[in-house]
Amino acid sequence: MKDVAAEAGVSLGTVSNVLNRPEKVSARTREQVQSAIDRLGFVRNDAARQLRSGANQSVGMIVLDVGNPFFTDLAQSAETRLGELHRPLILGSSGQDPVREANYLDLFESQRVSGVLISPVGQVQERLRQLRRRGIAVVVVDRRLGSGEFPSVGVDDLLGARLAVTHLVQGGRRRIAFVGGSPELSQVRRRLAGAQAAAAESGLDATVEAIRTDTLDATAGRRAVEALLDRSPSRRPDAIFAANDLLALGVLQGLTLAGVAVPDEMAVVGYDDIEFASSAAIPLTSVRQPRDALGQVAADLLLEHIADPDVEPREVILEPELMIRLSSTTRSG
Repeated sequence: MKDVAAEAGVSLGTVSNVLNRPEKVSARTREQVQSAIDRLGFVRNDAARQLRSGANQSVGMIVLDVGNPFFTDLAQSAETRLGELHRPLILGSSGQDPVREANYLDLFESQRVSGVLISPVGQVQERLRQLRRRGIAVVVVDRRLGSGEFPSVGVDDLLGARLAVTHLVQGGRRRIAFVGGSPELSQVRRRLAGAQAAAAESGLDATVEAIRTDTLDATAGRRAVEALLDRSPSRRPDAIFAANDLLALGVLQGLTLAGVAVPDEMAVVGYDDIEFASSAAIPLTSVRQPRDALGQVAADLLLEHIADPDVEPREVILEPELMIRLSSTTRSG
């Protein structure tokens, strides 16, 4: 910075203002300093700056599965919003593994990030409290911890599941299999609960059977189908509601390979409405989550708590929408 100041013919304080508080410097001086930076090839040492100030503008984010386009889009939306305020996003994927999740939280704490966005795997309240005590803001994304002590943003999963199962029942389906992941994930629990409530309230003897999967990907969806098709025809479901679209796409693939006609013999509905849902060989009916809004609201909540750590935590719940496509067309057409 001293070299830049000498090259530009300004004080060291002016260079510091250009880098950290550019609004305090005239446009002409900023151009003068930036030209000196370009000529010298100066790159500031953010690590050293953070050690001196104890501050880091970066934000850490932990999602359940970066391979799922839903979480990729969610992270991109948050990154765009944070980028408007020059806060870089560091993305980590827990892979639904509590150990990996803990390792990322340790990393973000050691890096002194200003905030953390997290879709938790397990019970992490105490760990998040520790981050907050150290001055790191926390926002829970796509999940509710129940305590209300952390700001959060999510989608009404009970409503989304109700929309899906009501649609299936109205289409003449009575034996519905809910193919989901671990019930330890609140998203899975709530979607199953909403599905079962909708079936019970239909008054049409509809049932929802829970089929647990170890993961939430297409491979797990194909394996679930193989197990269901091993049953006698009378014990097979006539519809499958999957906890997310990756599972649903695996289900579609498994049914197609087995020669099961979709939707005539078995209807399929997914959750998330990722881009691949509408472009599948059999376009997939899916519950759309407003991914862009989720990411933007999550970022705004975090910025709110970075600016004022004592502000009252808010819980924002967004509404889903059912996108009806060929995979669940009613039997009557």
